[in-house]
Amino acid sequence: MDILVYNKQGEKVDSVQLDEKKFGGPIRTKLLRDAVLMYEANKRQGTASTKRRSEVAGGGKKPWVQKHTGRARAGSTRSPLWKGGGIVFGPKPRDYSYTIPKKAKKLALFSALAAKARDNEIVVLDNLDISTAKTKEMVGILRALGIERDSCLLVIEKPNEVVWRSARNIPSLNVMTSAELNAYDVLKPKKILLTREALSSIG
Repeated sequence: MDILVYNKQGEKVDSVQLDEKKFGGPIRTKLLRDAVLMYEANKRQGTASTKRRSEVAGGGKKPWVQKHTGRARAGSTRSPLWKGGGIVFGPKPRDYSYTIPKKAKKLALFSALAAKARDNEIVVLDNLDISTAKTKEMVGILRALGIERDSCLLVIEKPNEVVWRSARNIPSLNVMTSAELNAYDVLKPKKILLTREALSSIG
C-alpha cells in the first residue's frame, strides 16, 4: 500500500510504501476491542466508594421491641432495607488496571494503523521543521493539509518542545512520539499525521 507524502505547504512531494508485514495483515477487530478495553480500564481512577452496613453511622439501638408491635422485625436503622442504611455490594476503591501481552499490543497497534490507512485517514508529512513555537504556524500546516477541522494525532519521532508548544493550544490536536504510540490513541482521532521519520520508526 502506497501513501502520499506532503510538505508543509500541502503539496505532494513523494510517496511511501507501507511495510507489508506490519500493515498488510488482516484487521483484528477482536484484538482491537480487547486493547481498547484494557486502555480504558487502565485510565479508571478506581476511587468510587460506598459505606456498608458496619460503616454507616448510627443504628446501634434496636428501633422497637421484637414482638407485639405489628411491624416487621428490625434490629438496626442502618439495615440495607432502610433509607440511610448501608449499601449492599457497592463499589470500593480498587485497581482496575491490567495488561495484555506485548505481542498483542503490537498487533493491535498495527491493526489500528492498517484500518486508518485503508480508510485514507493517515497523512504523512515530509518534515516538520519549525524554528519558533507559534500556534499560527502549526494551524497553517494543518490548513494546508486540509485537516484543520478534524481531530488529529500528530506523531513525531522524538520529543520536540517547539512542536509541542506550537500544538498545545489547538484543542483538536494531540502530539505523541512514535515510541508512545498505541492502538487506543490511534483509533480515537479522525486523522493521523505522521512525519516520515516517525512512520519508519514505528515497530
